[in-house]
Amino acid sequence: MPRPLSFREIEAFRAVMQAGTTTAAAQLLHTTQPSVSRLLTQMQAGAGLKLFDMHKGRLRPTPEALELYATVQQHFVGLERIERDLQGLRQSGAGTLRIGCTPALGLSVLPSVVHAFVQQHPSTPISLQTLGTAHLREGLQLGQFDLVVSTLAIDSPDLSATVLHRSHAVCVMHPDHPLAQRQTLHVSDLQDQLLLTLNADDNIFLQLQQTMQKHGVQARSTIETTYSSTICSLAAEGTGIGVVNPYVANKFASELAIRPLLPQCAVEIALALPLHRAPSGRADVFVQLLRQQLQTGQRPG
Repeated sequence: MPRPLSFREIEAFRAVMQAGTTTAAAQLLHTTQPSVSRLLTQMQAGAGLKLFDMHKGRLRPTPEALELYATVQQHFVGLERIERDLQGLRQSGAGTLRIGCTPALGLSVLPSVVHAFVQQHPSTPISLQTLGTAHLREGLQLGQFDLVVSTLAIDSPDLSATVLHRSHAVCVMHPDHPLAQRQTLHVSDLQDQLLLTLNADDNIFLQLQQTMQKHGVQARSTIETTYSSTICSLAAEGTGIGVVNPYVANKFASELAIRPLLPQCAVEIALALPLHRAPSGRADVFVQLLRQQLQTGQRPG
């Protein structure tokens, strides 16, 4: 009576069709010739079909065998593709690692983390996009990013947000600026200074504005801009004094005098992940390298 065929029987049949003889098939399967012959006999009985005959001492496949082999090949090609895909996933993860970040972190913290990740996973394509916080939140919600790193909190009920690092804003100025002689600056020192500030919706600007109002400090004039890097470049030209996050300031350390500001303006680096799907293995590796960079202040590896 016909019965379902075992995988081992099908595997032996395929090997014989490929190699032409049971001896050569046994070598492909790393087994013995009698074992292959026994499997073929069992398969023919189980299939209820004649699959081979003997002609001048050699096996000849029947038309039924040739048609069955075409179907078997499709099955094994699928298995081989699965194995290739698994190998690729083990080595590089699934597809492109898509990272969103604020411009300040794209300039300062993220490049060294990306470099360290590439050393470990050179075959993984990476997309690193620098955007404002609102666009980062929307992109994460729409599945456009695997993870987002921001200097502003990303609050949403469908996202998981974690603070990775806390620091404080610093003052930046040309090394020849009169205030550069001090080790620490108080907000009152900004009185009558030309102040380089971020846009009015930035968290550092909001904290600085509140502190200046509390202490009755009035800048002589202001230059407002979108990016901390622009503030640092203006300060390096001697245009004025700016207040920025320390991560970007450190990228300009050779051109600027960088001083702590009191009272402190908090700066945080937050990681946001989608709640509706688990992070990939490659995303976990990237986050681990990011944490290492922030905890040690040194290039991760």
